[in-house]
Amino acid sequence: MSTTRPYPPPGEPGPDADGASVDAHPPAGGQVRRLRLVGASGAVPRARDFTRQALQDWGWLPAATADHRAAAEDVLLVVSELVTNACLHADGPEELRVSFAGKVLRLEVADPGVGTPTPRTPHRAGRPGGHGMFIVQRLCLDWGVVRNEGGEGKTVWAELAAPA
Repeated sequence: MSTTRPYPPPGEPGPDADGASVDAHPPAGGQVRRLRLVGASGAVPRARDFTRQALQDWGWLPAATADHRAAAEDVLLVVSELVTNACLHADGPEELRVSFAGKVLRLEVADPGVGTPTPRTPHRAGRPGGHGMFIVQRLCLDWGVVRNEGGEGKTVWAELAAPA
């Protein structure tokens, strides 16, 4: 389901030399990682590698079971889709935020675009392209868009369940 319910952004840490950071004020019982992507080449593989490292640090990888492996692969697929959409439709991603608290992992991709991502309806399996938000919708507990104050730019977020 797509929603536009507000979600407060995590605290504002300063990036390290790689553009990545760990939030000094994570959600209760969780952590937030940030990766600056403005002008970065290879944004999609970079975002996947960054997320894979966070999953390793948080104990999702290496996966202990097939369910754990599937959950981690779903997270990496959703990261790829969100960053790809920002590259194709919104002048590129500005930042990726990955947060984990309790039983929910949240992905956020900020971009300067004004459009609103939506799954294609009707979904046409077998046709190339246009499957990104359909995949996000199918794999996630929830997802949505938060517009930046002032009207330009947005953050597309998605939440996935932690493995049982």
